[in-house]
Amino acid sequence: MPQDNWLNKAELTKMHKEHLWLHLTNHKIFEQQEPQIMVKGKGCYVKDIDGNEYLDALSGGVWCVNVGYGREKIAKAVYEQLIELAYYAGTAATPPYIMLATKLASLTGLPKAFFSNSGSEANEKAFKMARQYFHKKYPGKNKYKIVYRYRDYHGTTFAAMSATGQPERRLGYEPLLEGFVEIPHALCYRCHFNKTYPSCDIDCARALEDLIKKETPEAIAAVIVEPITAGGGIIPPVAEYYQVLQEICKKYEILLIMDEVVNGFGRTGKMFGHQHYNVEPDMITMAKGIASSYIPLSATMASQEIFDEFVVDLSDKLGYFRDISTYGGCTAAFAAALENIKIIEEENLVENSAKMGEYLLGELKELESLPMVGEVRGKGLFAGIEIVSDKKTKEPASEDYVARIVAEVKKQGVLIGKMNRSIPSLNNVLTMAPPLIINKDEVNRIVTAIRNALEKVK
Repeated sequence: MPQDNWLNKAELTKMHKEHLWLHLTNHKIFEQQEPQIMVKGKGCYVKDIDGNEYLDALSGGVWCVNVGYGREKIAKAVYEQLIELAYYAGTAATPPYIMLATKLASLTGLPKAFFSNSGSEANEKAFKMARQYFHKKYPGKNKYKIVYRYRDYHGTTFAAMSATGQPERRLGYEPLLEGFVEIPHALCYRCHFNKTYPSCDIDCARALEDLIKKETPEAIAAVIVEPITAGGGIIPPVAEYYQVLQEICKKYEILLIMDEVVNGFGRTGKMFGHQHYNVEPDMITMAKGIASSYIPLSATMASQEIFDEFVVDLSDKLGYFRDISTYGGCTAAFAAALENIKIIEEENLVENSAKMGEYLLGELKELESLPMVGEVRGKGLFAGIEIVSDKKTKEPASEDYVARIVAEVKKQGVLIGKMNRSIPSLNNVLTMAPPLIINKDEVNRIVTAIRNALEKVK
């Protein structure tokens, strides 16, 4: 909406307090402070209604505006497609529908794309595909359980939340769905087995086989993981981790699902996060960076083998994949994604993510000399700083302390994030995921603001 059409700040604030229910927010806070209203974005920067400008080191707050703000080419692609044909249900093809599916197949190596409108929904589709696939392949058997990893996040719908290894995200919504089982996290800094890499034998991955034997191999349909854990603390597994995981999956005929909703489209310095590892998933889910969140869209990519199980004789009226997503037919979303991917490729943003990410992590690593910094970790333009109250014991810093650091960084005109009510007593990681267009000077500004805040906040 053009600025000339806005209501004034007082009117917007009044309407905000009367009608808006923000995400992840206790509205009690607005008894103490005015709500922030964001009004403009350009490049790596956003501006609020008071004229305050911020370097956005979070790509929209939830790591999704990969190509930065103000991309006229995406807006024009959306406009032109809306005029041509705004919508037709995903039960029939449209040109951008076909073109995007083909492009994603070339990028992922998985030939089949099923579109929906959010990361949560993309994961729901993957679970449904996995369960129906095995019901069809082995009639009469009950191979249906989904394995997830502690600290990973897969969405807010009930199945996606049941597969989310963040207890505080699930609290208050019980009972959750049956058929979802957990394996340990892959964070060396806080090893679940109290071992040290590389002498640990990658026990965090081998724990999958222990779980399979406990649950019985015939019961497990799929394993879902974030290639690099995002909201659970920015956790890149060690190099061998996914090789071990995939070997186990193949041994017991279990599908491996990579949740690339956050990792995908250049965030980690590769087009997809799993490409840092020697692994070939059976399914890949994606959202956020697929269109840099200029418009809602998600996709579930599947192997030919999975797809073929759903191509059945027409007399089998229940044998195909009986699923539809209304907004999976929005043609403008496909147009936005195609233009977004074109920008990523033409401007070499994956390469910039790798280059600037290496520089960012190198500069942040120097903060490990400070007493409250336990560990800096990440890949590409995806970085986390674990904050502790005792470096020797690794005692996590309090949520209040971490929140005050984030607030102090904001005072310096930089937006960073933090773990948000996810893991009990371990919501102590500062997070960064700036747009992939970021330059060295902007990286320096982020690091300087964080250093200043760490040194100031007591």
